[in-house]
Amino acid sequence: MTNAAVTTITAPERDELTRVQELVYELRVQEVMTATPITVTPDTPLAELMEIMRTRRISGTPVVDPADGRLLGIISIQDLIKALANQRADDRVADHMTPTVMAVRTDDRAVKAVNLFAQHGYGRLPVLDDAGSLVGIVTASDITRGLLRTLNRRLQAEEMRRYRASHIFDDIVSDETSLLLRYQVAPRDFTRGGEASSKVKRALERLGANPALVRRLAITAYEAELNLVIHATHGGELRVEISPHRITLSTADDGPGIADIEMAFAPGFTTALDWVRELGFGAGMGLTNIKRYSDSVEMDSALGRGTTLRAVFLVGNHT
Repeated sequence: MTNAAVTTITAPERDELTRVQELVYELRVQEVMTATPITVTPDTPLAELMEIMRTRRISGTPVVDPADGRLLGIISIQDLIKALANQRADDRVADHMTPTVMAVRTDDRAVKAVNLFAQHGYGRLPVLDDAGSLVGIVTASDITRGLLRTLNRRLQAEEMRRYRASHIFDDIVSDETSLLLRYQVAPRDFTRGGEASSKVKRALERLGANPALVRRLAITAYEAELNLVIHATHGGELRVEISPHRITLSTADDGPGIADIEMAFAPGFTTALDWVRELGFGAGMGLTNIKRYSDSVEMDSALGRGTTLRAVFLVGNHT
């Protein structure tokens, strides 16, 4: 039977999880380890070990079999200091190394090494490949450097991606250039309601859109999507057309239609069925919010032939 320590993370602690902590769970040991580490053999004199540690500026090293490179143990600067203090300077590494070695694999998550450092006070861990051969060594400093490298690399990649996305239209010459996003929305599927608008928001963020504009569009897209979920008979489509100077959001459904469009934009007006309102939807604020957050809105509807909606957002108008 094994013992496992379980830590419960409270809501505030969960909110405070940082990108660095997240990366510790993503990165593999092979991404942060020091490859081809300096090693010694069991027969290495302590005097030679001391010189290796001094010149290479290391505080410990794996001990390997000189015949096949198999990992036999590990020796640290603390082991060396203890031996010297006991007047054992003429001993060999085999006399003072730790033969039972805790190791990690190349494909282990970095968090495993972090946990072993914390639980056992290790300063370093040998890294083995799938065949059990020594291929590296990892220290807490290695992990820190690896995290910083990865964060910097991802930040640069993110900045470049955002730059390219925000300049997506710069080198395209045409009379009218736009990017069209299309999403099919199923009727009465309240579980997935909001997925399309979330994808719209993510796309706009990746295109480098102004955050205020993204918020306005995200709210409008959500309300328009929910209208499709509530009212469409066989489903509908949500479309977002993105051009350099404006973004147009439109929907089309095959629902029952609306008799009085002007009344439909009044706060609290709804044609949603009672059971839909009991679920917390169809409160009559969807079209009101769409009108509020868009720069202009048009709707065409008639009883028995469905409804189309078109909301326009001017790029640059972010209040």
